[in-house]
Amino acid sequence: MDTRLELTFLGHQTWLVQGGGHRVLIDPVLKEAFGLPGRAECRVWPPRRIDAGLMPRPDAVVLTHEHLDHFHLPSLDLLDRQVPLYTGPLLPAPVEEAITKLGFTVHRVDHTTPIELGDLRVTLYPAGARTLFWEDRVVQPCLRVGDGPAVFIVVDADPSDLYLQQVAEGAQPVPRVAVVSNNSQIVPPGMPASSVNLLPGMDGTRHKTGLSVLNQLLLDVLAPLDGIADVALCGNGFLPPASPHGPFLYSDHPKTAEAANGLQHLFHVHGPRPGERLTVPGSPAEKVTSDRVGWVRIDDDFEYETLVMHAAFLADPGDVELAPLADEPADAEQDRALAVVKAELSRLGRELLATGTGMLACSIHEYLSGPLGPHRAVLRLKDGPGGHLLQFAWDVTTADFVQVEATGREEAMAVYPFGAEMFFQDYLALLQGRLQVWDVAGGAMECWHIGRPLDSLVHAFFGIYGEHQRPDLAALSYVHLAAGTTARAGAR
Repeated sequence: MDTRLELTFLGHQTWLVQGGGHRVLIDPVLKEAFGLPGRAECRVWPPRRIDAGLMPRPDAVVLTHEHLDHFHLPSLDLLDRQVPLYTGPLLPAPVEEAITKLGFTVHRVDHTTPIELGDLRVTLYPAGARTLFWEDRVVQPCLRVGDGPAVFIVVDADPSDLYLQQVAEGAQPVPRVAVVSNNSQIVPPGMPASSVNLLPGMDGTRHKTGLSVLNQLLLDVLAPLDGIADVALCGNGFLPPASPHGPFLYSDHPKTAEAANGLQHLFHVHGPRPGERLTVPGSPAEKVTSDRVGWVRIDDDFEYETLVMHAAFLADPGDVELAPLADEPADAEQDRALAVVKAELSRLGRELLATGTGMLACSIHEYLSGPLGPHRAVLRLKDGPGGHLLQFAWDVTTADFVQVEATGREEAMAVYPFGAEMFFQDYLALLQGRLQVWDVAGGAMECWHIGRPLDSLVHAFFGIYGEHQRPDLAALSYVHLAAGTTARAGAR
């Protein structure tokens, strides 16, 4: 039996895996960009074009989770509707409904029942227990032909405890290749981002280095898999919307792999570019080799232009201000839009109490300006009706937000230990399903906070507005995402 596996990297975190005469397409993003239409859409990086007509037909599609850099309806629309789609047991129901409306059959499989495609076996393992709550529905595929080498794809989460247990007990072999997701998404110093703590001295940017990325990816993640021979990098493969700096720092996987191989000799690290195919041999004595497929083409011109822009920004970044992702509501809609936002703030205030932000906010008594009253956090919405800044303070005695006089940012930071600033139209679009929380946090939101990074309001927003918590908003966003597809039950 030929037990080789071929892994073709299609960009960001999309893979076509072939073995035993069968092919599995994982998290297909086949278009040049993904995400909701408009200014929130993210261009895949490095830029590439996939000829879906020449791509080998998959025998199955695996969807690891619901986030829009993995779940892309316009890309699914390019595939034969007879191809079965497999996912884990916890995928939010609106995702399954959207895929079903497109004409596919969705199969939910548990973590003990492998998907059998001839001699190719795919097992979907649950994410590790330490995984942050907005990624805890992820499944991590392990692929193997017969008794040949295994490939384990550590998607967007801590390695599966169940998988690690089975490896430790000998029920599964140590994988020959682990595919790890580089989700560092580090912006250049001084660039505004929701991950940057605006409080002076609290940012911690100097700790966000290439060395820290390598340590997290290759040592922390892979420590339990002693004896692994090869590692492949993916992730970080998109341009953030409306960003003047181009790609994220440390997103060049060939350079990252080269650095990793020069710093350690535990395993060999591969940094594939889109269209590169890694062949995992059946014999442990043979090396993993690589070549390129002809149906994926790098957009060399766009890549060059973007890298020139990237270098110019790093040399002289200047002053950068965030821009909104959504359009302003029409004048006739301003009053109704304000009413929608104010009605939501009561719910937001109650939800905040159970977050890390809320628990820490209720446990402190003093801040920079002295003893704290009941107002512990502030939400600042820019470009509200009439172009005004709206400022709402969170009162922990009522679990509600109250509108207060708008101040400058520095003054607000001195009064409130927690704060978030975003555009009014973006928060409205989030509540209407025209944006997702990941869009706003990724491209048009700034925060400050005391405590740990997880105590930030941006992480509270992830928990309150993520697809797992607000499937109703997710369902609305999928309507917008599906607008460009041609739902049909037959083959393409």
